[in-house]
Amino acid sequence: MKLLLSDNHLHLRFAPLTLTRPVAELRCGLFTNTERWQLLLPNAQLGFETKSFLSGKFPSTEGIWINAQCIANAELAAIITNLKAGEAIYHQDMLIAKNGEENTSIQANLSDLIVLENRWDLYLKNDAILRHDFKLATQKRTSKKLSSTNLLIGPAQDLFIEEGASIEGVTLNTTHGPIYIGKNAEIMEGSMLRGPLAVMAGAVVKMGAKIYGATTIGPECRIGGEVNNSIFQAYSNKGHDGFVGNALIGEWCNLGADTNCSNLKNNYGKVSTYSYEHRQQVATNETFMGLTMGDHSKSAINVQFNTATVVGVSSNIFCSQFPDKFVESFQWLSDEQTEAYRLDKAIEAATAMMARRKQEFSQHDTEIFKFLAKN
Repeated sequence: MKLLLSDNHLHLRFAPLTLTRPVAELRCGLFTNTERWQLLLPNAQLGFETKSFLSGKFPSTEGIWINAQCIANAELAAIITNLKAGEAIYHQDMLIAKNGEENTSIQANLSDLIVLENRWDLYLKNDAILRHDFKLATQKRTSKKLSSTNLLIGPAQDLFIEEGASIEGVTLNTTHGPIYIGKNAEIMEGSMLRGPLAVMAGAVVKMGAKIYGATTIGPECRIGGEVNNSIFQAYSNKGHDGFVGNALIGEWCNLGADTNCSNLKNNYGKVSTYSYEHRQQVATNETFMGLTMGDHSKSAINVQFNTATVVGVSSNIFCSQFPDKFVESFQWLSDEQTEAYRLDKAIEAATAMMARRKQEFSQHDTEIFKFLAKN
């Protein structure tokens, strides 16, 4: 079986995170949708329907078209497995999947289906997605035992620890949701974790960190300070004190020591945020919204981000005042001036950072950077 995971023409709605990846590659809960489909249908071959400049790294395939806004689950996998040629599945007038040219429309009552409709749904719906993914990842499996140096508050069955994980001198609270600790992750002493929470493979939670759910710390991230209801995609660092809440942080980002990110207006009003889809600030119905940062962007020590700030790909912010609420990609932003970040220097920095984690900045990554810098 071949599956084509489609952006559904909403690539820019989830930017800047999707400037460097398809919608199916967005991490929320424990997994990306690509990973969920691999778990649910392990023999399926996956491809992506996305922007052409991403297709070298994320190639397409002929197969059953699937709306990547929809969080994959067992019910949806069963329906797709039995989808006949010409059939299309709808849920509340939204196209979910189709097998070739649509001849027959089927309305499905998918009671547990979670749909990402806006960028901020990633953190708003992360609670429900974490609970779903926890069951998917742990069913019929046995957790590694928690050592006696730790304090567990809440149901033991809502804590799952993969082999190789190191947890000592930590407080874990599963009263409000499950906690998943991935393979070879390290939770340092003095940390306080409250579910629902995922700390994925190889990630490190630094000493004395305070992590509130619903939060996802992606693979190989380094996280310290205070974090609330946020998602770190992978390989990003927030290694020091400072607050991040209701935030979406891409891959290979670095938040300098004491970087703080507001997630609430002083008047408790609804927030506006930059939309790549509409190319302007747009009103939302949300009261809480923190920083959204694209891949390879960084902040210096003591940087302060205003509520609902959006930073593009590969920008560097090192100003003492609040930066603008929208910072474009490839910018070098200081108190004195804003200047373009030279493409060769951006590639050099990204290559060096990835090499520290034994990862390669590929030719496909170079082509994506070139496209984004030009456009």
